[in-house]
This record gives sequence, C-alpha cells and structure tokens, in this order.
Amino acid sequence: MWWLGMFFVAYSVAINTSFVGLTLLALGDLRSYRRRLGFAAYDETFGEPLARGVSILMPAYNESATIIDSVQAMLSLRYPDFEVVVVDDGSKDDTAAKVIEAFDMVEVPLVVSRRIALEGEVRSAWLSRRGSSNLLLIRKDNGGKADSLNAGINAARKELVCMVDADSLLDPDSLLHVCRPFADDPDRVVAAGGVIRIANGSSVRHGRVVDVRMPRTWLPRVQVVEYLRAFLVGRAGWSAIRGLLIISGAFGVFRRDVLLAVDGLSTDTIGEDAELVVRIHRWIGDNDADARVVCISEPVAWTEAPEDRAVLRKQRRRWHRGLTEIFLRHKDMMFRPRYGVIGMVTLPWFLVFELLAPVVEVFGFVYFVVVVVILGLEEVGVVRTDLVDPTVLVLLLATSVVYAVLVTFASLIAEETSYRRYRGVPDLLVAMWAAIEENFGYRQLNAFWRLGGLVEGVRGTRHDWGEMQRKGFGEA
Repeated sequence: MWWLGMFFVAYSVAINTSFVGLTLLALGDLRSYRRRLGFAAYDETFGEPLARGVSILMPAYNESATIIDSVQAMLSLRYPDFEVVVVDDGSKDDTAAKVIEAFDMVEVPLVVSRRIALEGEVRSAWLSRRGSSNLLLIRKDNGGKADSLNAGINAARKELVCMVDADSLLDPDSLLHVCRPFADDPDRVVAAGGVIRIANGSSVRHGRVVDVRMPRTWLPRVQVVEYLRAFLVGRAGWSAIRGLLIISGAFGVFRRDVLLAVDGLSTDTIGEDAELVVRIHRWIGDNDADARVVCISEPVAWTEAPEDRAVLRKQRRRWHRGLTEIFLRHKDMMFRPRYGVIGMVTLPWFLVFELLAPVVEVFGFVYFVVVVVILGLEEVGVVRTDLVDPTVLVLLLATSVVYAVLVTFASLIAEETSYRRYRGVPDLLVAMWAAIEENFGYRQLNAFWRLGGLVEGVRGTRHDWGEMQRKGFGEA
C-alpha cells in the first residue's frame, strides 16, 4: 500500500512543482510588464482618435440585481472609441426593463447581421435618448450565453470585441490596458484576457469598486486566493510561453474578424469561452498564422463569487464539464507540432493536472481515509500489518499541504509587490489564512464537485447551466 501513497504524493509534488515553474514565468513577465508601464502613455492612448474601436458585449440573463451598476461602469470606462452592447437573453426578471428605464432607451428599427447563425431570434433593438449613442440593448429569445454573445458579435460595429459578464465591474482603465497588446502588435495579437477578481466584501459605488476588502466568510475568502493563483500565476505564466489556453468569458478582448472566421462561440458546449480560445488556436495552427493569444495581469474585472455551497458546486461541476467537452472535441490537437506550445505542452499538462486531477485527488482522499482506519485498527489490536508507517503518512500529508500553501503564498507575494489591491495588514493576514484553510475541506469538496463534472462530460448528459443567486454589489 505504501507505493500507492508514494504515487499520490509524487503527483502532488509534480503539479505544485509545475506551478512553481509557472510562478517564475509569471513573475518574470509581470516584472517586464511593470517596467513598460512608465512608457505606455495610456493618457495619450485615451486621447488618440484613431484608436481601434471596441464593442463591449454584455450577455444578461436574470441579472436584475447588478445590471445597472455594471452598465454604468462600462459606460464610464476610459477609452476613446467604444460601444456597449447589452444582450438580454430572454430574461424572466426585469433586467431589460431596468436598463430601458435607467438609460431612457427607445426601440429602433436596427437590422442585426446574421453572419453567425443564432438559436434565439432577435426581437428588438434599443438605443438611449440621452445622446449616448454608444449604448445598445438587444432583446432576443433565450438561447444561452454563447448564443447571446454571437448576437452581440453580429450587432457589433467595432474592430475589437470585448466580452464581459453582466455581473462584472471593470476598473476605469481596464479597457486601455487589455487593448494595449493590439496596438503594440496589431498583426499578431488576436485575443487578450484580463484578470478576474472577487468583489465580495468590498464597497461598490456607482459601478466602481472603491474600497477593496477581503471577504469575511470562508467560501468567498478561499475563492479570492484561488483566483489570484489562477490568474496572477497560472494564466500569466502560460501567456509568457505562448501557451495560454483559457481566456475567461468574464473579461476578454478578441478581433472581430477572427471571431467571424471561427463562426463565433459554440452553443453546444457548456464551457463556451474556453472552447472558443482552443478553437482560435486550432485556426492559428491550421492556417499557419503568426498569431498570439495573451493575458494581461493589470486590467481587472470584479465579479461576485458564489456564497452558497450549492451554487458553487454547480459552477465548479459546470466548469469541469466544459473542460471535459473541450478535450473530447479537440483531443486530436495534442502532441501535434503544428499547434505549437498549445499542442505539445499546454493540452497534455491540462489533461494530466487539470482534467484528471479530481480523479487522483478523490482516490487519494479515499486512500488516506483507509490508511487512517487501518492505523486505528492496528492501534487497538484488531489487525496487524506493517504496510503502513504513520511517520510516512504524516510526512506525505505535510509535504502536499505545505507545497500547495507555498505556491499560493507566491501569488500573494506577486499581488502585494505589484498591485496591492488588498491594503493593510489585516487583509493580508486574512488572505494568508485563506491560503492555508482552503486545503482542509474546500479542496476536497472541490475535487468531488469537479469529478462530478468529469463524469457528466464523459456521459454526455443534458447541460444544466444553473442560475447564480446574486445579492448585488453594494457597500461591505
């Protein structure tokens, strides 16, 4: 039985060692990015009349609690040429009515392009009468988030398309930062993603996060450090070696011509944002294009994390099912040199350390429970075995937990030395405690949830997106 324990600890060490490598890559990329900030001339970009226009797409389904704050935040972004396209996907609540009333909108006879086929028919288009011609509301029959984004791509009038969730709030300069790679390298950059952070516990006024604080309840708290690790370390590290596989649907910018070339987002997968990026990488490889997909760690979109365990479970099952469907659909890209780092490194890594991780973690948890039971029986003299050494067991557990905590601490150090969004010693101590406590209960629950998503994806059961129960942004 000892060899099985050694396998589990070796797997844990391997995955965390790979995160150490990604951390070093991310820190190097972050340092280079911070050095360039002084010469970026964002104020000049803001006043540049020839800047590439951006259409911000906001798919909304039952987002009544946060939609007004989100739209206000989008309309007040610092960027010379942009429009906001809110796509109401047949909401059952008063999402559309709130937008129409708040921004004094009137229905207009706008004909929306059909370049990308839609499942939900577009019913009407609305513009504001306040002289704000850069706000457009599209009302359509329910077809899902991907279908809403495709409708927004069809209606977009700008060269670049920014996809954000209707429950997200962007920092004022986020659009300037995330669009910078398209200005610096216009011929090669085809997509760029920003960083998603948790707004729970923070104060929000007029669509802006004005006072960033760590949540005081445990579920949002551990999600904060989880997001920091995923974005500041994981995605920034992959971006540094041109191996970025995922751009979050909550905040990403794409060239519209590339979106049209790949026929928009797929409506028959539950992880439409990640699948889109993989399909763009396939398009790059199949066409031998010199193109890049990048992650920028400065632009921030704030989102509301689930505080209810049942809602979080559905979210994580859905995410992992989406990853499963991606591998089932694009498995032929692995170990294909034509797809570069994505095919030779990223996809194999995600297969071993992401897709199959919950299988190893759950069986590892079961293994240690069995070992503890055997040790207990041996202690009272019920059984007699030399297969399990308590010292080795404690060493394996300690190694796994300490390594995981150190990797998360590295992301906290990157945050503290670069951006310092969470100011003050109390918030830093709370974040450090969250990095420790997520290893006792949360990771195990998350592994079971993700395993359920893997099983659903393999079985091909009916999609269930679920509904996020939001409290709405407000003062902490």
